[in-house]
Parts: sequence; structure tokens; C-alpha cells
Amino acid sequence: MSFLTLAIDVGGSSIKAIILQDDGTPISKRSLIHTPHPATPDVIVATLIDLIAKQGEYDHVSIGFPSVVEHGVTRGAINLHADWDGFPLEEVLHSQLGKPIRIANDADVQGCGAIAGKGVELVVTLGTGFGSSLFLNGKLLPNLELGQHIFVGRETYEDRLGQAALDQIGVELWNVRLLEAIATLYKLFNYDKLYIGGGNARLISTDLPANVAIVSNDLGLIGGLALWRSSNS
Repeated sequence: MSFLTLAIDVGGSSIKAIILQDDGTPISKRSLIHTPHPATPDVIVATLIDLIAKQGEYDHVSIGFPSVVEHGVTRGAINLHADWDGFPLEEVLHSQLGKPIRIANDADVQGCGAIAGKGVELVVTLGTGFGSSLFLNGKLLPNLELGQHIFVGRETYEDRLGQAALDQIGVELWNVRLLEAIATLYKLFNYDKLYIGGGNARLISTDLPANVAIVSNDLGLIGGLALWRSSNS
């Protein structure tokens, strides 16, 4: 039986949505709106409800969200608003939409769309913040928050490579920092493959190691199919 998934990717600067068949074929145009600020739960929920109402028919919803997500509850979203810590997003949306919903960390969702499923695979997303996900033979280790870990001195990966840092130091130095991060992450995880996505991946202008690949930011939507794959098989 075929299902239609409404895939949504919530980011610090934009929110994207598309309806996908089980094989990833889109049956709607991709919608994109700017993330409203202040991005409190009430504001974002209202925005999502309005966005979803403008989509076509679908069977269930997948949402990639920029925070740790435990059983549909968000655990902090530092690039949105402090009130997201402990917010039952899945329950709130389900009560208003009446459709099955699954929510996961946005980098985890993008990783599900990027990986090959072999060996140790690390995914990082470069955008407003610094997202990450880690897989072993296709199995996800959920909610890996590398962005909040120390990279240099007292600065985290997000401090050094997030949007605020990019705006401050410029693209050239940002690329230098990215290569330093790649080398450090390889020593830490000894990954077979590193995938780099997110909106700022398009700004990478340096040569990358052979086991590092830039992937499409649209995988943040396509990866949402993985949240329902076990249910549909």
C-alpha cells in the first residue's frame, strides 16, 4: 500500500514542505516560507498549521526540527526560542491536524536521506546553526549534538561555523575553519564517509577530502520518509 508523506523541514531561517510518494517522488511543488521571529512555540505552531493547510492531500507528516527530539517532545532549540525546551510538539500538532505525525532532529532526518547505509557515516548541516547525525551500517544514533561541543578554546562548532560566525569572518576564513573541523571530526569518529548539507554548504569553495561529499539540502525533506519506512513495509 502506498502512502503520501507531507515532509516538513523547520530551520532557523526557513521552513520547507513537500508531499512525497514512498519512493521519494514529489507530487507537489516545494513550499518555502521564512521562519517567523520571535520563533516561540505558539508562533511556529500557528505557522505550521497555516502551511500544512495550503498543501494537498497526504496520509501522514514527517517533521525535521532543529533540536533534540525525544518521543515528540523538543528539548531545546537554541536557534529558535528558549520556550521550546520541553514542548510537546508532536502531541500539539496531532491534536490540531488529526493526522499521524513523527518528528525528529533535523540533522537526523537529513542524514537519513543522505547515507549509503554502510560503515560509519557522519552528517553535518551548516546553516543558522551546526547540526549533526551519526550512523553505523545505516542505524541512527539519535540526537547527536556536536554543534554544542567545544571545537577551539571555549568556542563550540556552532560558535565557529554557524551563520553568526560566517557573517562576522567571511566566507574565506569560514572555509578554513571548516577544513579544520573536518580534520578534527575524522580523528574523533574515524568515519568512512562525511556528508555536508544545510543551506550554507553551497558556500564551500575549498577542496575536500575524498571521503567527504556535499549533499543537497532537499534531503532534509526526502529523509522524512525514513521516519515512516518501518510502518509502511
